[in-house]
Amino acid sequence: MTQGFDPESLQAQMPVLRRYALALTRDGDQADDLVQDCIVRALKHMSKFETGTNLKSWLFTIMHNTFCDGHRRRQRQGPLVPLDDWQDRLSKPADQSLAIELREVAISYERLSPAERSLLFDVGVKGDSYEVAAKRYGTAVGTIKSRLSRARARLRRHQHGIAQSSRMAA
Repeated sequence: MTQGFDPESLQAQMPVLRRYALALTRDGDQADDLVQDCIVRALKHMSKFETGTNLKSWLFTIMHNTFCDGHRRRQRQGPLVPLDDWQDRLSKPADQSLAIELREVAISYERLSPAERSLLFDVGVKGDSYEVAAKRYGTAVGTIKSRLSRARARLRRHQHGIAQSSRMAA
C-alpha cells in the first residue's frame, strides 16, 4: 500500500481542523497556532500516513495529541507572565551606602596613629581581651581601656568629618 497524501487533500481539511481547534482551545489565536502545529507535524510525518485511510481522523488524532502535549507542557511550566509585567521588579536601585561607609571607616582608620590602629585591631578585630592586650603592650588593663576609648573616639570623629564633607560635596 502506498503511503503519504497530497497537499490538496490536506488543504481541504483546514476548515474542519480550525473548528476542532477552536473547540479544544476556545481561543482564536491559540486555535490558529494549534492548526499550524498540527499541519507541521502532519507534513513531517506524512510518510507514515497510509493511503486509503481516513485523513481527517489521522489529522484529528495529531491535533488532539498536539493539544494534550501543549497542555501538559504548560502545566509543568506554570503560568506565563508577559515580560512587561515583571521586568520592573528585576532591577534594584543601587545601594552603595555600605560600601561608602566601609570606605569612610578605612580612611578614618588610616588617619589613626600606628599604636591606635594596632590596639583597635587587636581588641576590636581579633577579639583579644583587655588582659591579653595589656600583657602584649606591657601596660595596665586600665591604660588599655582608656587608650582604646580615645582611639574609638578619634575614629568616630574622623568618620563624622568624612561623612559631612561627603554630604557637602554631593
